[in-house]
Amino acid sequence: MFSDLKICIIGDGTHSKRIQNILKKKKIAFTIFKPISKKRYKLENIDHLKKNDAIFIISPDHTHCHYVKKLYKFCYIFCEKPPCNNTKDLKNLLKIKSNKIYYNFNFRFSKISEILKHKERYKLGNLIYANIIDGHGLGLKKEYKDSWRSKIKETNKGILEIVTIHWIDLINFLFKIKKIEKPKLINLSKYGNSYDNSLTRIEINKKSFVDIFTSYTSPLIGKKNFVFENGLLEQNYKEIIVKGPAINLDKNKFFKKPKVLKVVKYNNKSDAMYSLTKSVDYFLNIIINRKSFPKNEAKLALLSNKYIL
Repeated sequence: MFSDLKICIIGDGTHSKRIQNILKKKKIAFTIFKPISKKRYKLENIDHLKKNDAIFIISPDHTHCHYVKKLYKFCYIFCEKPPCNNTKDLKNLLKIKSNKIYYNFNFRFSKISEILKHKERYKLGNLIYANIIDGHGLGLKKEYKDSWRSKIKETNKGILEIVTIHWIDLINFLFKIKKIEKPKLINLSKYGNSYDNSLTRIEINKKSFVDIFTSYTSPLIGKKNFVFENGLLEQNYKEIIVKGPAINLDKNKFFKKPKVLKVVKYNNKSDAMYSLTKSVDYFLNIIINRKSFPKNEAKLALLSNKYIL
């Protein structure tokens, strides 16, 4: 089954190695392609890559569109998010008519997403407000200056297009975004000139909003709070807790904390690998069965991309 597939991975960085490990555990063989010159990658002949069944594009953000355009007619494409980081490339991707391209917004497979997709089970009601904080100190490390993530020429939206976009896509996937305000982008790291802090406000409708703060110059933090009409969802590094209902009174008719309806033990690192593995599984199963990706998936992914541009 999987052993018959010819797979090539473009890129050999940290994230690529995560996907390589997933494929190795499944005993799926693959080759690695790295351009001879990072600056002249567009001039390199990649015709030999067209002989593969699938291509994983896990190269720097500004190269994604180039490889998608060159290869999508010949094989299945797994393109790491964001699909692109400029409006010109976005227009080019929107013109492509293909059912074999998959953009990896793997947070759609995360545990918090699985709970939110089935929020009606807990009678939570409509979303009123959500606050997402996701940060760590990558931009404080000296080696950050050698990463493409730190260079504004290679990632002109910085952490917005690397991290925030995941959460924008998840909110759009689950609730449908009506409006997004212009993100506030800041550079604080002394080791890079790209944006390493981002604050974004999303409007779901006139009665509900979501704030997303991401940082590469903060202590490790990962907290998400979703406030619904009739309950709460809270996530920290240990667990995801669902609470409700809103009306919970003591004998004196004073409000008490809502009851705990569900607890899911949670670890940010393991959940990241869990959602990534599920996403890769989804991609591989489509290939094995020679199926097509639903049109709305690529459309939604490119819409999420558009929001950050």
